[in-house]
Amino acid sequence: MESKRGRLDRFLCKALQLSKKQVRALLITEQINVDGKPAKQMDLQIDEFSHIQYKSEDLQKRQPIYLMLNKPIGVVSATKDDEHSTALDLIEHPLKQELHIAGRLDLNSSGLLLLTNDSRWSSYLMSPETKVDKVYQVELNNPVDESYIEGFNKGFYFEFENITTQPAKLEIISEHKVLVTLKEGKYHQIKRMFGRYRNPVKSLHRISIGEFNLQENLAPGEWSCIDQSEISFA
Repeated sequence: MESKRGRLDRFLCKALQLSKKQVRALLITEQINVDGKPAKQMDLQIDEFSHIQYKSEDLQKRQPIYLMLNKPIGVVSATKDDEHSTALDLIEHPLKQELHIAGRLDLNSSGLLLLTNDSRWSSYLMSPETKVDKVYQVELNNPVDESYIEGFNKGFYFEFENITTQPAKLEIISEHKVLVTLKEGKYHQIKRMFGRYRNPVKSLHRISIGEFNLQENLAPGEWSCIDQSEISFA
């Protein structure tokens, strides 16, 4: 989802039903404030969270929302679905219809989901360029050994997409449990990677995305707000 950035003059022309000449006059006479300061530039870049006022009247005052959800198995990572319960069904927030998901999980996977109305943040977290770590706890049907570590680090060729996965980190917790750290998110990637060893995945649980760890006190299906002070794009 792309961030809704644009020029201030275009926003004002639409919001106030004025010509560019009239908008220029408002800016020259300092009748427009953006984020608490007089705005004078026609081409000033604004986004959906810029606080815009005309003569102290709010033309736009929208706050970003950041949430963390412990997704249960059987819930789809979607805002609408005709067959299954969705992540949004579990959220009780007055503005939940504005939210979208930053990084999906399969129906039969569980753990950390991040939801927001801030497309800048979700794009940052999920962009291949930023390479934000996603950590998963995986339980496997068969025992694992040290050879898996080298294989995951080298990457695997997926013929269907004609790609080779980026190096992934695998840490062995016990004979049947591992931690896998990815910097990307291809279709059923972890299950397909273990498929190369003919080792079925019994459970897949995401515990972190970047600096955000799934809170231990969040039971499956529960959610909490993330304070805006914790949000960064670097």
